[in-house]
This record gives sequence, structure tokens and C-alpha cells, in this order.
Amino acid sequence: MKPYAESCDQNRDPILDVLRPLLASCSTVLEIGSGTGQHAVYFSRHMPHLHWQPSDRGENMPGIHLWREEAGLANLEAPVELDVTQKTWPAIGADAVFSANTAHIMSWPQVKAMIEGIGQLLPDQGLFLLYGPFNYDGQYTSDSNRRFDGWLKARDPLSGIRDFTALDVLATQAGMYLQDDIAMPANNRILCWRKSGR
Repeated sequence: MKPYAESCDQNRDPILDVLRPLLASCSTVLEIGSGTGQHAVYFSRHMPHLHWQPSDRGENMPGIHLWREEAGLANLEAPVELDVTQKTWPAIGADAVFSANTAHIMSWPQVKAMIEGIGQLLPDQGLFLLYGPFNYDGQYTSDSNRRFDGWLKARDPLSGIRDFTALDVLATQAGMYLQDDIAMPANNRILCWRKSGR
């Protein structure tokens, strides 16, 4: 049985609408935290100019393989095992990185490791796109996000909705600058940073 997340079906089209123009001139996307593999299949099918590289921790590899094998897409690469805290990341020549609904389920040290690693991986002018709920100036953007944050922290005290400013500081330290902050349905956002060689 392939793993399935209903949320992937619910958010895939709004995300695709944003990704298409942003990734129009990119060639290879590393997806961090591919989860079930549903997004990888959907986005690679609808953006055939891209080579889509899924990645996740070892326990999610079998499910991603199942989704990929069923899809049979030439531009969807085999998933690679990646824990963002590992010292050396796999050698992936990506000019964009996409990650959905990961920052709030990671611990803060893991978030820091992810953004530092992305800064090292991306070439000059490469893009990092992060989808999910975020706080601004330490405030929730909705009651539903407040409830969601409470649920996250009850499940894992090290997780929780991250503050935009803190993420932007990490991105800046990793050599990236904010290009876009795009409102999405259900009180989510897509944050887009660009690597700068200046």
C-alpha cells in the first residue's frame, strides 16, 4: 500500500500555481522532506522541464519509491536519503530547493541545519522555496494556526510554527535574500529566498 496524505491533494494545485513561474528557468529541484512522495509525482508531472529530486529520511524511502514507480516519469529521480543534520549531504546539482510542511515538525536545530545546508548546496541565484504556516512578529496569523501550534507542541515540544523573522535571519546568514513572501490558502505561505553571490 502506498502511503497517502490528504493534505497533499488539498494543497498541490495552489502550490503548483506559485511554483510554475518561480521555477520556469530552473532545471533541477531538490525536494527536502518528500514524505509520501505525492508532491514529487504531481509537480514533476506538471513541470516536465524540471528534474525533480525527492529526498527524506530513511523510513520514508519505501513509500516514495512506490509512488515514483507507479508514476513512471522520466524526470522524477529516485529518492535519496537525507537527514538535514547529517554532516555531508548527498552531492546533488540542484538550482532550486523546495520543502513543504517541514520547518514546523523539525526541531529548531534541525531547521538551522536545513537552511545552512541549502545555502551551501545552492549555486549563485539558486532558489529556496519553503511552504507552510509561519508566525510574524511572534504572532499567529489565525486562530487555526494557534490551535495547530498547540497540537504540534503537545505531540513534540521541540516542534512548532516558526517565526518568519528568525527564518529570514538564518537564510541571510546562509547567503540568501528574501525574494517573495506569498500568501496561500488555509493560512499558509510560500517563502522564496534567492542565493546571492554579491
